Formats: sequence, structure tokens, C-alpha cells
Amino acid sequence: MRSPSYRALRGALAGSPRHTMRVMLVLAVTAALATAVPTATRATAASRSTTAAAAPAATTADVTSGIAAKPFMGWSSWSMQSSQYPGLNPNGNYSYLTEANVLKQTDALAATLKKYGYNHVNIDAGWWMDNNWTTEFDQYGRQTPDPVRFPHGMKSVADHIHSKGLKAGIYLPVGLEKGAYGDGRVPIRNAPGCTTADIVYPDLRTTNGWDSAYKLDFDNPCAQRYIDSQARMLADWGYDFLKLDGVGPGSFKSGDNYNNVADVAAWHKAIADTGRPIHLELSWSLDIGHAADWKKYSNGWRIDTDVECYCNTLVTWDNSVRGRWDDAPAWSGKAGPGGWNDLDAIDVGNGAMDGLTNAERQSYMTLWAINKSPLFTGDDLTQLDSYGLSLLTNQEVIAVDQNNSPVARPVTPMGDEQVWGTKNSDGSYTVALFNLGESPASVTANWASLGFTGAASVRDLWNHKDLGTYKNKITATLPAHGSRLFTVKPGGAPLATTSYEAESANNTRTGNASVAACDSCSGGKKVGNLYLDSRLQFNDITVKKDGIYPVNVSYVSGDPRSVTVYSNSGNGTSLKFPSTGDWGTVGTISVELALKAGSNTVTFDSGWDYSPDIDGIDVPKSA
Repeated sequence: MRSPSYRALRGALAGSPRHTMRVMLVLAVTAALATAVPTATRATAASRSTTAAAAPAATTADVTSGIAAKPFMGWSSWSMQSSQYPGLNPNGNYSYLTEANVLKQTDALAATLKKYGYNHVNIDAGWWMDNNWTTEFDQYGRQTPDPVRFPHGMKSVADHIHSKGLKAGIYLPVGLEKGAYGDGRVPIRNAPGCTTADIVYPDLRTTNGWDSAYKLDFDNPCAQRYIDSQARMLADWGYDFLKLDGVGPGSFKSGDNYNNVADVAAWHKAIADTGRPIHLELSWSLDIGHAADWKKYSNGWRIDTDVECYCNTLVTWDNSVRGRWDDAPAWSGKAGPGGWNDLDAIDVGNGAMDGLTNAERQSYMTLWAINKSPLFTGDDLTQLDSYGLSLLTNQEVIAVDQNNSPVARPVTPMGDEQVWGTKNSDGSYTVALFNLGESPASVTANWASLGFTGAASVRDLWNHKDLGTYKNKITATLPAHGSRLFTVKPGGAPLATTSYEAESANNTRTGNASVAACDSCSGGKKVGNLYLDSRLQFNDITVKKDGIYPVNVSYVSGDPRSVTVYSNSGNGTSLKFPSTGDWGTVGTISVELALKAGSNTVTFDSGWDYSPDIDGIDVPKSA
């Protein structure tokens, strides 16, 4: 039944931080009841040039059936359901979700975006709830459609979606919803002797991101039979996609009660047993420590909180588009055919409704494409503006999302001005420039950061224009929150560098800095424990002439960490390095340093912070 505190919770949301807002909003709803340039292992001290990783291998067995061979594209209902944009939810919060509206968006998708690859229509939370968010279940404890929202039922909707040559998606929360328990007496379909009391723990411990469900006990075979019955229902209705939400570890929850790996495995098995190919997408803010589980059992995983702002637009830049630049790098090595990192909806189709500037909309789409995130919009497809349509249908940008190149990573430190890149199978590079600051700024991509030097031809993907040849770098002046997206084809030579190991006896370590084993590092070692006023100084860094050198730093960091980097007696700048995903994966970042002809020092200073572990540096032989 609907929580009596629902309206009070809604009224308390104004001014809430974005993570708190997401938890409170969906709790109110439901309680009413996942290796690119330059990440690479540096093989030897003599051969440590920055190279791109090979295209990622398949991540799940499902790729053999064609599920998630590429990131899916389409439309989802949640962005408009969750918005307070005038007129979207006339019958109360989240009331946008109706059969009529889903069919309207289906027809618009088929007419407007289908030919560009958008082929999923995904129905999100609420299809089994009335406008007061009272949940409805069948005689077997399974969600059943609200007759007002979906008067013809869910199979009829899926049939209409299929009639347009599209795929139908649906949503469920993880666990046994409290409203389905029925004092433990509800029978499980096709499981004689099993009731809802058998499938949960006797103490009725709760689970999922909102504690809106009882945790399933898979030590009892009846629990798997319950999941089987849900999967069979969705398959019989004809659904091709399931978003399983509130999954942990993740969804801002941790601990045994919120470990839903067994649930995800049960869904994986149940879907396979139906014989129907159904894409399984997990949500939200999944724990990267369980990336191997998500890859084994599902086809996609939300790496972050909701992108929606729960305000009078669909999203805003700060709540919460901007945060993806910080959070995506850690996951870059986890995605590939069969399973993809999901950055959430791409709401760029209508500027007024989206709540973004044109520059922000382009940067939003650019980041999603280079991360190979699923491209599903939550916009009203009947009201796309011309600029939004041009973004969603740019085939060169869509190709970046859909091709077989690795997920891009930052090649510069995290900050207002960023460069991301990845190497493509034809030897070219996809390079994105971002200005995340509040005023216009020039952003430069140095070819040395990508592992080559000399001349390169550049194509502007957003403007479908060949820009000609650029030597050693390209610089663009970008508006606030602006971006550019290029294909860069090297015409010069691989970058010649001299490599220096962090653990070398020639270096100087102070404070807590110490040598540690590292299987993925060159030489099998790194320097770590850079914290509380610790330093690593590389000595005798030799170059032939004075100049500014893009030095490539190989490092390991399980989370984003800052370090001050400087040459010789300079003061240096504190730079934040993006996460490499865990403490066993090596990444590379390019840092520009002034070096003089002859011998130099390069120092990594933790200050009073915790800094990344350092594997080594590669210094170009010429500036």
C-alpha cells in the first residue's frame, strides 16, 4: 500500500543533494508498496610507449545469441515520469506512465529514430501500480498491470511495439516485494508446495535500494522457482528486455542483506530457461568490486545514480550529468560485447524540456558515445527540437558508440579541461575535448598523449567536416561545458620515449613511499603509500633540449586520487588522476612538464592527501 509519508517525502526534496534526492524519491515510490587508451600493461622498461588496448573480449555467454553485441539504443519512460515539467504528469507524480503514452512514444520512435538504430521501448517503474502507487499482484505474487494505466495489459503493449519492428522492455525491482508476501501463504506458480514463506528468510530481512522487498533465500529451491515464474510471465508477454532495479551491492546499499548477486544469477538462469532472448540490465550505482558478477550474469549495469534531476526539467548539468565525467573512467575496462557500462538516459532531444544548453547537450551525447553507453533517450519523441534531433541522429557519433573500439578513457588529468581518447581498429583514434568549466577555454590534445607524433589528419564528427592536417596537436576553444569530437588519423611516427621505472634504486623516496609488488606493472613493481607528505622523485631524467614535454605517467588507483607533479625545483600543480578501476590495473595519464637540456628530476608529492601508486614514466625524446 501507499506509504502515508509519501507526500511528506516529496515535499522535503527541495534542495536535497542529488544522491539523497534519488534515494528519497524512489523510496517514496517503491516503499509505497555497469581498456582503452591509454590503459595498458607496460611490458618492459625498454618498451613502454603509450599504446591502445585491443578491442574488449566478449564479457558474457549471451553474446553468442546476439544479446548486447552492441550497446542498446531506444527510449525509456522514466525521465518523463520523474519530471515536474509542466503537463507531463497531470494525474500526480509519475502518472505519465500509461499505455497511451507508451504507444505514442513507440509510434514516434518508429517514425523518427528507428532507422538510426534506436529500437527499444522500455517501460520503467510503476506499470503494476495505480496513481497512488498501490501495488498490484496476481495470485502467484507476481506484479500485474494496473488496469487504469494499462487497460489492455502488458502483452498487448509488447505486441504493438513488435508490430513497429521494435523491442519491448519492462522493469522489476529485485527481491520479493512486501505487498506480494501475503502473510507467506501465496503459492508459487508451477512449484507445488512452495509459498512466499518458503522463498524468503524467516526474519523477513529486507533488500534492494529502498528496502521495499524481502530478501530471497536461494538455499530453498522455491526461491528460484519464483524467479522462474516471473521470467516465464515476461517471456509469455513477449518482452525482450528487463531492467532489474535496486540491485546491490550498489544502489547506495551494502552488507549481506543487500548482496543481490544470487538474485541476478537466478534471473540469468530463469531467462535462459524461458528460451526467449531477454536482455538483463541492472540498476543502479552498481558496486565495481562485483563487476565480474555483473558481467557474468547480465548484459549491462548502471554505474551511477539517476541522471534525472526530479525537478521541473528532465535533467540539469549539475544534477546529475556532470558527475559522469568523474565516475565513468573506473569502469572503462569492464565493458565489451555482451555487457556494457550504462550511464543512464541521454536526454538531449528538447532543450527546453531537458534543462540544458546546446553545448551541454552535445557534451552529454559525446561522453555517452565515447563510453559506449547504451543510447536511450527519455525525451518526448513527439517534441524533439531540430538541434536535439541532429544530436540523436548523427551517424558518425552513433558509430563511435556502436563500433568495436575500446571504451575511451581520459588521457589528461581530471579537471575542467579534459581530453579523452581510444585507438580504433583501423589505427585511427577517437579523441574528445571537453571544457567542463564555467567560462570558455582552450583545450589541447597532444598526439604524444596518444602514443604518436608528427602530422595527423583530423575529422570533426559533429560537423561532418574534414579539418585537414595538424602537427603534434590540436587546440580548440570551447564554450562553457562544451566539447569537440574528432577522428584522428596519424601520418607521423610512433612516439619515441625513454622509460623510467618508479621502483628504480636511482630514485628518491621520502615519507611513507615504498616499493610494492604489482603483477600488472612493468617490472612487477610500483611505488605506493604516497600519503601524508610522501614523495617519489625520479632522478636523472635526461632530454636533449629545453621544452615542454608531455610525460606519460603509468599508475594504479582504485579511486580518483590527486598528486602534485613537478619537475626540478618547480612548485607543481595538484592533479587528479582518474580511477583505473581497481588496485591491480594500470592506467596512463599525460602530464606536461618543463624540462631543461641535460639531467632533470620529476617529483610526485602526495602533500597531506592520498595519491595514486606510480608504476613509471615515459618521457618523449624530443619536446
